[in-house]
Amino acid sequence: MADEKTTSKQEAQIKSADMSEEMQQEAIEVSQQAMEQFTIEKDIAQYIKKEFDSRKGATWHCIVGRNFGSFVTHETKHFIYFYLGHCAILLFKTQ
Repeated sequence: MADEKTTSKQEAQIKSADMSEEMQQEAIEVSQQAMEQFTIEKDIAQYIKKEFDSRKGATWHCIVGRNFGSFVTHETKHFIYFYLGHCAILLFKTQ
């Protein structure tokens, strides 16, 4: 799949993940779509959260930014933390 990346899409750097490979790829693709449509971090996070709620069921949480700390509890196999360009994205599901 790495060969299919277009030059307009930012390269993802996964820092930590407890998620299937397919879901990781989906999270990256949804995040790329969000960043193409929005520039405000809150709007990017809202798009990703709502997209995952509708695709995978509630309740997802998404944090987007350049500088933040976090410590979260998540459902097993439903967590990813990665960078798209200089922007960090934390996406996880809770019960």
